[in-house]
Amino acid sequence: MPSFRTDLFHAPSRGVVERISDALVTVDDAGTILSAAPCPDTAPPDATDLRGRGVLLPGFVDLHVHAPQYPQLGMALDLPLEDWLLRYTFPLEARYADLAFAARVYERLVHRLLANGTTTAVYFATIHGPASLKLAETCLNLGQRALVGRVAMDHPEGCPPDYRDADAGAAVADTAAFIEAVRALPENDLVEPAVTPRFIPACTDAALEGLGRLAADTGAPVQTHCSESDWEHDHVLARYGATDTQALDGFGLLTRRTVLAHAGFVSDADIDLIRSRGSGVAHCPLSNAYFGDAVFPLRHAMEKSVRVGLGTDISGGPSPFILDNARMAITASRLLESGVDPARPRATRGRAASRIDFREAFWLATAGGADVLDLPVGRLEPGRQFDAVLVRRPGPAFWDPDDDNLLQQIVLGAQPSDILATWVAGRHVFQSSQISG
Repeated sequence: MPSFRTDLFHAPSRGVVERISDALVTVDDAGTILSAAPCPDTAPPDATDLRGRGVLLPGFVDLHVHAPQYPQLGMALDLPLEDWLLRYTFPLEARYADLAFAARVYERLVHRLLANGTTTAVYFATIHGPASLKLAETCLNLGQRALVGRVAMDHPEGCPPDYRDADAGAAVADTAAFIEAVRALPENDLVEPAVTPRFIPACTDAALEGLGRLAADTGAPVQTHCSESDWEHDHVLARYGATDTQALDGFGLLTRRTVLAHAGFVSDADIDLIRSRGSGVAHCPLSNAYFGDAVFPLRHAMEKSVRVGLGTDISGGPSPFILDNARMAITASRLLESGVDPARPRATRGRAASRIDFREAFWLATAGGADVLDLPVGRLEPGRQFDAVLVRRPGPAFWDPDDDNLLQQIVLGAQPSDILATWVAGRHVFQSSQISG
């Protein structure tokens, strides 16, 4: 039975951080944490001693990743969303008909995310069944916990002719076949298939209706975009006279197992509907700065009990590191509160009581994302899976910061090169060459 002696932080609840500076964590053979408590005077002689190497955190949860877009990370972000999709993204995604190409990209991506400390990822794939299954197999083989969706997109006015489903029937049938194939993978305790309508502009009503029925019949989670930008939000308003949230709910796609990416233009009525259905939001603050056209009212949504975590939105967001997005969540919330137009009086420039701090950002990157997915991860406590990341302690140590300042230095300053080791379900899935001992 493995055990670890370590300095650890986790967030038992939003805004609350717990540190055990000399903890003993014991894990069973299934990867479940049996105990996490101050180390007794006599530690087990076979405990892995991580003291002095770094600080142990729960593994990071990324709620929104476009896996096939990894090759264009950091490209063409000067374009409007609709142009970026048509000129760059859809042509790239069409290449995943080539299974060998897909295998190369997906292996590099999953390796990189594990090295970045991302232990759970929620992936959009492409319309291609074999390539989408290859992504699920890659996550399973490399040891990453994941939700993977074969993307459904059939609308002839919203998709290019060489990259779309033949019709609504094909979109639903191919999604159903993908769900069955992922669930049939041998010894699969990590990867789950998801119903994935790309977004409303890319789907016909028939496809959305069929996918809603499929989600109900299979119990599969749902992921899609919601009110991402003015363009996408206005398209839905013009098409239905309703918001994305209301339209998705009408198609049966707003469930306890739904992850809504972005949600920048949700109204209070939308927020109430999302909460009542138990759905969650993947907040993608870095991507939103490029394509979102607005700042998601994060604190307002959380205070109304909407479940929220973070997403990198590779490649709409140029960084695959979840802590970059945690930092941007803090920054965006402060800009929303203070306002950004210096020509406006201070009293009318921003939206009061909008900011979050590093404690809440840390929670979003770990326990918040886990709670959106109803997964037993995100906290280092008994009954949870040992999904964890060892992060280099900030230095040089001119002084010994208190608990809050040490975690704040990590959340605001850690880089991917500071990730020293990653575990998923108790399995060691990444180790930096810089770790000693």
